[in-house]
Amino acid sequence: MLLLLTLGCFSLMLPSNAADNIQISAARVWPAADYTRITLETSKPVTHHLVMLKDPERLVLDLDEVELGPTLKSLSEKINANDPYIRQVRVGNFKPGVVRIVVDLKAEIKPQVFSLPPAGDYKDRLVLDIYPAQDPLMAMLEQRGKPETAETPLPELQVAPESPVISSVNPDVSTDAVPAPKPATPGAPATVPTAPSAVIAPSINKKADPRMITIAIDAGHGGEDPGAKGAKGSYEKNVTLAIAKKLKVAVDAEPNMRGVLTRDGDYFIPLHGRVVKARKMQADLFVSIHADAALSAQAKGSSVFALSETGATSAMARLLAQKENQSDLIGGVSFDVKDPYLARTLLDLSQTATINDSLKLGKSVLDHVGTMNTLHKRQVEQAGFAVLKSPDIPSILVETAFITNPDEERKLNDNAHQDKLVSAILSGIKKYFAANPPLAKTRVVER
Repeated sequence: MLLLLTLGCFSLMLPSNAADNIQISAARVWPAADYTRITLETSKPVTHHLVMLKDPERLVLDLDEVELGPTLKSLSEKINANDPYIRQVRVGNFKPGVVRIVVDLKAEIKPQVFSLPPAGDYKDRLVLDIYPAQDPLMAMLEQRGKPETAETPLPELQVAPESPVISSVNPDVSTDAVPAPKPATPGAPATVPTAPSAVIAPSINKKADPRMITIAIDAGHGGEDPGAKGAKGSYEKNVTLAIAKKLKVAVDAEPNMRGVLTRDGDYFIPLHGRVVKARKMQADLFVSIHADAALSAQAKGSSVFALSETGATSAMARLLAQKENQSDLIGGVSFDVKDPYLARTLLDLSQTATINDSLKLGKSVLDHVGTMNTLHKRQVEQAGFAVLKSPDIPSILVETAFITNPDEERKLNDNAHQDKLVSAILSGIKKYFAANPPLAKTRVVER
């Protein structure tokens, strides 16, 4: 009888213990070249333990008191074959009360795991960020910074070894400009091969081409942070990425200009990370693309914003900056990570000159956007936008339209309208540079 009572009590306890386990309501995977993020949305904060293993490279993440439900079991199905860092994911019960996630890796990585409190429409979240061991952007810059060697010759420079005159020519000048000698005609007088000096002399005195101008193009939001939602269901993060990609193509088509994207897919970049990326690429300008939102569906028009160190120029600008600065809370940022490059960036925030240039750039872009779309504000507004806090790069934030206005939402998704908007922004940038030529830089970043 005592044994039966004991078993009966134990069976009654099982549902209660199961109910106490933490539920995983959603699992999302955001693969990108910068990093891959795995997000688990939970009913309450999760105690976790991370271990790295080698031969082969893999990551082990143990979750305490978590129920192994269908959401976790299907996590492996969310991994794409072309994920740059994850080969596969395996999930199972490691021991009573512990669910183990094993991530088989394609290369050596630097992981970050952290918890996020509820924000926006999200509950508690556990975030695993998988970064490459070496930053791909820095690796590219280091490769570009290396001097050319015999093993890596400049492809456009083909020098005839027997010509001592050509060997001293400026390597920026293409040899296509030098005509090839014609074969001798029978009976014609012999030609003395001294002509190259006459052809090459003008090239030596040729004025150097203007250096490459780099425009950092920032598509607002992304990944976990969808941004504003339109009346018909459009997400700001998708609209801004589409416009940013088109702006890059237009910038790249200009001579001596190149565009670089802070993100080229649906993933989240922290606000400070966007600033750091622009500075690493030695950008001359920073343009952040957004789509505005309002409680009223009647609100419409484009706006341009610059940074303010002393306070917002209007209540609207202040509220917008507060909303945009919440992106890190929604997108998810670990504040425990110490980035020395970021620290150096934030140490130098004496930005008066940069803000003045930002206002000039903003005015030029606003004037051109006003030729193809209604303006919500006819002057450049200012507020404390975190994404504009680069101490040495003129930076603006363009609110292309109100995505919460059904008519403007339709336009934002229209290819022809996007093209007009891109053309207007680029015209504003070119007008700014016509009046404010870029300064020389210690290292030219080539396309």
